[in-house]
Amino acid sequence: MAKTIFITGASRGFGKIWAEAFLKRGDKVVATARDLSSLDDLVKQYGKSILPIQLDVRDRAAGFAAVKKAAEHFGAIDILINNAGYGLFGAIEETSEQEARDQIETNVFGLLWLTQAVVPIMRQQGHGHIIQLSSVLGLVTTPVLGLYNASKFAVEGLSETLASEVKGFGIDVTLIEPNGFNTDWGGASSTHTTGLPVYDKIKADSQARITEGFFGDPAATTQAVLKLVDSKNPPLRLFLGKVAYPWVKQVYDGRIAEWEQWKEVATAAHGV
Repeated sequence: MAKTIFITGASRGFGKIWAEAFLKRGDKVVATARDLSSLDDLVKQYGKSILPIQLDVRDRAAGFAAVKKAAEHFGAIDILINNAGYGLFGAIEETSEQEARDQIETNVFGLLWLTQAVVPIMRQQGHGHIIQLSSVLGLVTTPVLGLYNASKFAVEGLSETLASEVKGFGIDVTLIEPNGFNTDWGGASSTHTTGLPVYDKIKADSQARITEGFFGDPAATTQAVLKLVDSKNPPLRLFLGKVAYPWVKQVYDGRIAEWEQWKEVATAAHGV
């Protein structure tokens, strides 16, 4: 059965790849982008099956208006995919106030506004699926992506809480946690701080740890995402890629070991 899917950040990368996959199999797609010309090829090929909407996700009022327009146009919104976002590269000390605010405004507040806008519609429908683009870096960290890490950690906490709040309304929530992929996320879609020489070695060392095969093929994610949106019992979390699981397991095993080591100190701090 065809679905109506609202996806943000559909101009390139995962957003455009997934939007085209949905359209190709007969779904209806609401695709948002800041530059609508990036969607001209999909509009030309799929016509009335796609509704392009110009949107900067940081604008809460515009986000609510876009969701309202989409629901009125297609009659429902079965799935929201909060895909819009970007990476800010730079050490925490290097990051300016504006750079930090812009990163959180887009990756966290942009996602929050669209989520808030769609929940009442899905609640009234009695069904829906909200898919949040997190990252493996919402679970583990890497140097010189501190604000991006922080934004995705926030998305994790927000979305896990949301899942517990809306489950009773028939609304599912899934966090997609990709490892690195060969999109332009680290290129045209990213921004960089003004560097301080003291961090040059840390940056070089981080780059050196990226080995052949570290980045996945974004087109290969399509079948996983189609399976996710069709699932009657979707998971709260879904990794994409072969790097994410072993990396997270190694880090979490270390966290458990450290908590165990300090367990008696922690327990004593309870006081009663």
